[in-house]
Amino acid sequence: MLKTKFALFLFFLFAFAPLALAQTPTPTPKDDEENIFTEEIKLNISAVNSAGNFAPNVKAEDLVINEDNILHQADTVRRIPANVLLVLDTGGDLRMAKNINQTRSTAISLIDSLREGDSVAVIEYSDKAEILAEWTTDKTALKRVLKDKLNFGRRSTFVDAMKLANEFLRKSKVENQHLVLITDGTDSVNDVSERNAAFRELLETSVSVHVVSYTRMEIARVEPKAKRLSKNPPPKAMPDEVAAQLPNGVRDFKTAPKIGPTINMDKAMIQKMSDRKAALKESEDYLATLADDTSGQFVLPESNDEMIEKTALVAKIIDANYVITYTPKRALSESKPGEIRSIEVTSKRPGLQVQARRKLIIER
Repeated sequence: MLKTKFALFLFFLFAFAPLALAQTPTPTPKDDEENIFTEEIKLNISAVNSAGNFAPNVKAEDLVINEDNILHQADTVRRIPANVLLVLDTGGDLRMAKNINQTRSTAISLIDSLREGDSVAVIEYSDKAEILAEWTTDKTALKRVLKDKLNFGRRSTFVDAMKLANEFLRKSKVENQHLVLITDGTDSVNDVSERNAAFRELLETSVSVHVVSYTRMEIARVEPKAKRLSKNPPPKAMPDEVAAQLPNGVRDFKTAPKIGPTINMDKAMIQKMSDRKAALKESEDYLATLADDTSGQFVLPESNDEMIEKTALVAKIIDANYVITYTPKRALSESKPGEIRSIEVTSKRPGLQVQARRKLIIER
């Protein structure tokens, strides 16, 4: 009899337990409480002193933020290591100044110039775009990758590389991001709409884009070939090491300096070179605009040596960066999709020079 009563007690206990839990009152917000959503905009800024060197101890009160002519105060200012994505152009069937050794040397010079503790990743593009190295602070390992894995291809998939870079940076979720392009910016397909879309994606982020451009060096090589009549002497018929193997009389003829203007009768080649020159000039313009709109550095060297030397300037700008945040007075939630805001940060501290001017596209 006792066992029967105990079993009935357990039955009623477990049968009504769920009902009891379901009837437990849940807390509800008080009438005077409300949900508050905060918004912030994040930017990279470079800060140097009057001598052009990194300025330490920058504080929020040192800065003035101008967003579409509305002044703001920074909420936070932080100094953190840089995350630098290198995108290396190693393709194109019409390349002349661009070559794998120059690209490799330029990339290595930049890596060597960066501060210890900065992370670097590498994307290469020619016939296709691919990631060669994920984020690492190991400079020796990066140089090994550049030595062993860089290859030239006949095509130039610039737009695909920009898409891959965007995807990589967004997935990384690291701060103080910098994209460094060593490129002439031309694309074998030349899909302008897709290129512009890739650029717009960058403007939706806080990434600073720096460009070390091959365009001026390429144009210098292309220009004489784009003319029917050129005052420049024609190129050598063959390399010196080949001419050295010829008999005396033939060798002297082949290596004798050419005098006077030359006439190019190949109309198809002239047109091809003219198109190439136009594409390079367009590329120079839009790469410069991209760097300017993202508070980056645009370098336009005219020689191989200058290209390598200027990487120190790019690294210096990158390593003078702080990450700042501020709360916009005009809410982001009120923006139309794709709205562009122009932001400029200046200094009110004597001797402090700040570089931060970018366009920000509001992503909705």
